[in-house]
Amino acid sequence: MVIKKTVIDNAKLDQIVADAQRNAATRDAGYRERALKMYPWVCGRCAREFTRVNLRELTVHHRNHNHDYNPEDGSNWELLCIYCHDNEHSRYTDNDGRKASGESTQNVATGNPFADLKAMMGKKS
Repeated sequence: MVIKKTVIDNAKLDQIVADAQRNAATRDAGYRERALKMYPWVCGRCAREFTRVNLRELTVHHRNHNHDYNPEDGSNWELLCIYCHDNEHSRYTDNDGRKASGESTQNVATGNPFADLKAMMGKKS
């Protein structure tokens, strides 16, 4: 039986380690990684808890829907599971980009067509 010795290419190994460290630094600079370090791994709507096994189902939602606004304190982020996140965005698009609120922004009719109905009916008698 012949034992084959493998030669370790240190230059290639150093390059792999450097690439892995650079990729990790790039990921850490992203808002998702920062939010996952900042907040507990719990959905902000349904309170579902996450572990490393299912963490890919936890998303970062931008509260004001502006993905370019990423403050250092994370005040524009909340962690939502993929189902609650889809629900939030469908509610946003159903309102044509307007925030859902109790107030109506459309003009409301102020005239009442039946205002003098009793008087009109009295004239016919």
